[in-house]
Parts: sequence; structure tokens; C-alpha cells
Amino acid sequence: MAIDPYLVAATVLCLLVHLLLHRFLRKSPSRFPYPPGPRGLPILGSLLLVGASAHSSLARLAERYGPIMFLRLGSHGCVVASNADAARAFLKTVDAQFANRPDPISARDVSYQRQNLAMADYTPTWKLLRKMCSLHLLGGKAFVDWAPVRRDEFRRMARSLHGLAEAGEPVELMDVLVCTLANVVGLILVSRRVFDAHGEESNKFKDILVDMLTGGAQFNIGDFFPSIAWMDLQGIQKKMLSVHLRFDAMVTKLFEEHEAAKGERQGRLDFIDKVMANKVTEDGETISEVNVKALIFDLFTAGTDTSAIIVEWAMAEMLKNPAILSRAQAELDDVVGRDRLLEETDLPKLAYLQAVCKEAMRLHPSTPLSLPHFSHEDCEVNGYYIPKNTRLLVNIWAIGRDPEVWEEPLVFDPDRFITGKGARYDPQGNDFEFIPFGAGRRVCAGKLVGMVFVQYLLGMLVHAFDWSLPDGEELNMDEKFGLALPKAVPLKVFLRPRLSPAAYA
Repeated sequence: MAIDPYLVAATVLCLLVHLLLHRFLRKSPSRFPYPPGPRGLPILGSLLLVGASAHSSLARLAERYGPIMFLRLGSHGCVVASNADAARAFLKTVDAQFANRPDPISARDVSYQRQNLAMADYTPTWKLLRKMCSLHLLGGKAFVDWAPVRRDEFRRMARSLHGLAEAGEPVELMDVLVCTLANVVGLILVSRRVFDAHGEESNKFKDILVDMLTGGAQFNIGDFFPSIAWMDLQGIQKKMLSVHLRFDAMVTKLFEEHEAAKGERQGRLDFIDKVMANKVTEDGETISEVNVKALIFDLFTAGTDTSAIIVEWAMAEMLKNPAILSRAQAELDDVVGRDRLLEETDLPKLAYLQAVCKEAMRLHPSTPLSLPHFSHEDCEVNGYYIPKNTRLLVNIWAIGRDPEVWEEPLVFDPDRFITGKGARYDPQGNDFEFIPFGAGRRVCAGKLVGMVFVQYLLGMLVHAFDWSLPDGEELNMDEKFGLALPKAVPLKVFLRPRLSPAAYA
């Protein structure tokens, strides 16, 4: 195929412009210096240093350049916070300046052109969406109101697993978890279960999640060189458009069925009913149907995959450390007994189970790098100049493995959250040594729900069954980097019921 010489000349010209910008903009116009960081290559900057596993690559760079590090990524500046003090400086001291999001091309389609909660800027519409979620879905009263849904679906999962255990069939844990959580979210949002059972339909949904979480996390060349974004050199934009079209078809169908069944929900309004009934505020702010679709995308992705990933990692770590599994089961037997399934009201009495969940979140955070923040004005952070239009990444994975905070940070040890230093750290975003849900204005809106999902699911699984790997299989603990951080090889296990038969009825 012939190469257009005009295209080549235009590309070279763009690259030369980027090189000149790199040379002239690197000098700080402030009396404060830029943070330290690698010089990088002309034009590309430090893109090649990031690699396929950005969280670990950036952690290694931070060991050399420090916890506040500046990188030039193509034509964009990026600052990385890699320890608790650095995260506190950005997400508490100058949180307002970094409350916006950048506009990555790879996220535009799946976020409905940034009309969702995750990727929208810090605007009145974003605040309204967040308020709706807190009031009708994720806040204290709403959370209590939806407890029966969680109970019914988790018990349904236990019965389903009991049947597979009795039949001697292996279980791919992630499939079961995603199916269960998607049904919980579906019942709360639109009054219907999304899947009758884990299988072909739930696997299609899981494929959407996997494609979104892996594709959305890649460092897209087009985001850092906007002038050549149209080429889509890595195929990321095409992949993310496919994700959007598949999800939109699913959510459009749910919308249509939801509208057709509105006469059946008298007195039993779901989340979407409540949002649509309050979509215009007294101040004139409006939530559009596109906002609602984008919000549903957020809630399905954040409400299923992230919690499922933590539970899978926790189970894998306990299979690797059988003494931890036995201790968790002993605590559950003491509190719950063996004649019934775990209830959500039992969770506050299960200190060791809570510690296991926190340790899984520390060592294997579902979101290893925070969603990127974006500065809208110049600012000074810990004596460094940070120009406006700079991306901020908080390396949550590195913070959870900081040897200055955590003794033997690579060891899975739940006791660190009972008798160790971690006992005083709360995961809800107040203690920056442990921020699995992020912190600041853009802290995860579902942090309370996420903690209960993980504790309730893991507790149900550990209490109701004994677990073992297929004969001859070794436990693979490799990570697969993306927006989330799942196991590279899904956990496949055999189960054996450990409660009285009546408990599963």
C-alpha cells in the first residue's frame, strides 16, 4: 500500500512541534521547581518507561525519583503520587484543584461522552448524580432498604454452589461472583435479575467488563498525541466503541422492559424510578436519559467486577495459606454456627473476616491506579510546581505495599489489621496509608457498599464450603493489569458443603 507523503510530512511536523514544546515547557515558570522524574525521550517522553503493568512500573520509578514524580507522556504532563504523604497532599490539601478528570479518547464512548459519575468533570450535574446515588442507592438509609435484595441473591448463590458441589463439578469463582453481583445491581436499579444463572449470558456481560477494564487502562497513544489520535494505532478506540455498543444494547433493552413494567411497581420504586422522578432540581439542573444510562454503566461495572476481584484474590490467598482459611472458618462457626447461612447482621462480630478482606484490598487493590485526576489551575504541592492541565495518578497499589508503613508488605497477613499498625487504618478514605477506594472529593461513592459486598460474599463462601484446587493444579498468583487488577488465571476450585443440609434450603 502506498504511503501518502503529505501524511508523513504532517506527522513529522506534529512530532517536531511536540519536541519543541517539551524543550520549552519543561522549565518551570514558577519559583518552585517541577517534581523530579525521568527525562524521557524526545517526543515520546516517558511513555516507554510505563510499560504494560503501569502500577508496578511507576512504583519502581518512584523508588528512584521519589513519592511525587513528574513525567512527560507525549504532549501531556503527569504527576504520580506513590506514598501516603504524597496522596494526602494532592487529595486533601489541593483536592479542589484536581477534582476534574482528563478527557481520554478511550473513555469517551463507554462513558457516554463523559456523562457518567466516574469520568465527568466536577460540575453541578456531577454533584446531582452523586447526590442521587447517596440518597437512593449508596447512602445509609438506602443501603439498609436494599438489604433484603443482597440477602436473597447471596443465598441463591449459596444454593447454586451447593448443587455444583454435590455434583462434584468445578467452579470458576469469578463467573459466579459476577453473575451474583450483576443480579443484585439489576434488582436495585431496574427491579429485575439480569441473569437466571451463570452461563452464556452472564459470560457475555463478563466479557464486556473485561474488555472495558483492560482496554480502558491501556496507555493510549492517541491520548498523548491528539494530532494522530484518528489513526487509532493500538485499536483501543475501536475496542472501546464495541464495548459501548454491546453495553448500550443491553441497557436499552433493560430500559424498555423497565418502562413496560412500571405498572407492576406501585409502591416498590427502584433506583431508576426515583432518579427519573427527581431528574429536575429546584435550581434547574437536569439529569438526562444519557446521564442515567451512563450512571447505570458505572454502577454495573463498579458494583460487580471490583468487589468480585477482591473476593477472588482473598480466596486465592487463603488457599495459599490454609491456616488463615481455617481460622476464618472457626470464627464463622463460633459466631454463626453450622445450622444456618451467614447473615449481613453477623458481619460486625467477625473481626478476623474483616481483617482478611482489608488485607486483600491492601495487597490486591481492585483499582491499582486511581482514575486520573486533572488540574484546572497551576498549584504548588510540597514545594513543587504543578502546572494546570496536568494529570494526577495516585498509585494505590504502591501505597499498600510501602515498606515504610507496612511490615513485610508482600506477605498476606490479616493480623496486621487486628494487632498491628493497620488496626487504626480505616479504608473509607480518611487514612491515606490505606485508600483502596481512593480519597477526597472523587472518593468512590460506593465505598460502604463495596466493603459489605466483599465481607458478606467472602464470609458466605468461606462459611458454607470447604475449598480445594483440582488435583495437580498449582495456584497462579499473577496479576492482569487494567483499570482493575484481576488474577491473570481465574480461580477454578472444587467445593464441599460444610453446613447442615437444612442451611442450604
